[in-house]
Amino acid sequence: QDKYKARVGLPLATYFSGPKVKWILDNVEGARAKAEAGQLLMGTIDTWVVWNLSGGVDGGVHVTDVTNASRTMLMDLKTLSWAEDIAADMTIPMSMLPAIKSSAEVYGNCRADGDLAGVPIAGILGDQQAATFGQACFEPGMAKNTYGTGNFMLMNTGTEVVPSKNGLLTTLGYKIGDAPAIYALEGSIAVTGSLVQWLRDNLKMFESAPEVEELAKTVDDNGGAYFVPAFSGLFAPYWKNDARGALVGLTRYVNRGHIARAVLEATAFQTREVLDAMEADSGVKLAELKVDGGMIANETLMQFQADLLGVDVVRPVVAETTALGAAYAAGIAVGYWAGEQDVI
Repeated sequence: QDKYKARVGLPLATYFSGPKVKWILDNVEGARAKAEAGQLLMGTIDTWVVWNLSGGVDGGVHVTDVTNASRTMLMDLKTLSWAEDIAADMTIPMSMLPAIKSSAEVYGNCRADGDLAGVPIAGILGDQQAATFGQACFEPGMAKNTYGTGNFMLMNTGTEVVPSKNGLLTTLGYKIGDAPAIYALEGSIAVTGSLVQWLRDNLKMFESAPEVEELAKTVDDNGGAYFVPAFSGLFAPYWKNDARGALVGLTRYVNRGHIARAVLEATAFQTREVLDAMEADSGVKLAELKVDGGMIANETLMQFQADLLGVDVVRPVVAETTALGAAYAAGIAVGYWAGEQDVI
């Protein structure tokens, strides 16, 4: 599982792009022949968007940035270039791969026949890296946690590649133009907000997700019930694909309110495990945790999280931190802002 981890920062898992592309080449009729003939390209969603914005088959730009490239299992974290031997192991032709660029530069202009004709395309960041940038986590040791269908915690480790010994991912945080790359540790949690959706859609406990808080507030604690929401295995820090969910501690005393509270607490407990792993890897004690995502509107969850971590949990003024981070990167690229410190 750790065959490439020292170089790419990721365990060998089908969660990442490289193995997915290999599966397509091996299983979709005609895909490998087209790839080997130079007629098939790959990329993450940013690559597809830029390609189409800039012209597609009529002169489109085929690029990605270091943050998205770092999630393919194909980029060497230190050289910031594609690892040809790993691509060969996965039987992926190098001609398929986009050019790797920084997170803030002008990659091209929008196609002449479109509504945005001539507008520069400037700024690419992966989802969680953009949220980290939008939260202004520019100093080593600063961290943010996104609470969505899953949770994603990133900690800035500066210009140092920190290999994880505690089940985390080593990834690119961002790279501004020609400046040195900034790295991060990431802990991905598969199921958090989607567990609330499961209560709503599968068990019909309420009609809208925000109602989980009112249900949880009908009780003082979880009544001894605990959820392990391994619906699709466990991600960080365990990486056990075959793990399955469990609801334990049930007695006749436990009611709907206790289960709702156990669901919210499961998110906080998983976050605590990831934070403990980050502090162990980085040697940095977190002073505060910046948060974003849909679940941060839940006061009960946020207070329980702060109590469990023993640090302040800080919500942003602008909730859409991913979009904000991408806008910051684009603005820096075109000179609207001078650099990271200018956007704080």
